[in-house]
Amino acid sequence: MEKVPPTPEAGAIVGIGARRGVTRQEVSDAVLAGLREAGIDLEDVRIFASSRLKEDEPGILNAAESLGRKIVFLDDETINACTPPSRSEASRFGIVGVAEPCALALSEKKDLILKKKKYGNVTIAIAR
Repeated sequence: MEKVPPTPEAGAIVGIGARRGVTRQEVSDAVLAGLREAGIDLEDVRIFASSRLKEDEPGILNAAESLGRKIVFLDDETINACTPPSRSEASRFGIVGVAEPCALALSEKKDLILKKKKYGNVTIAIAR
């Protein structure tokens, strides 16, 4: 797959949550499935976002690289400043969620295009 640099008008933020040990393929497949479901092209994605809890997950890091986008890992304070519409199992780690609040935190319009959706071991949410 050719890596496409983000364009200035690109604005979608993809929040990614995942179980430990997730593979690059699982994450890539989930991201692409979420984008298809939301009717968004990869070229319209500005950045991927996740929790610092996931910054050492090779599957997430490698998927972002293979899809040609940067990923940022947000701290708990930034995540907890958001009010996601869906409940999350991440509350056991002291945060309100991963996919939705990470996407919302970096979005300009604070509008979820795709509420969190689970694809196997990966959860995706998309915001603008």
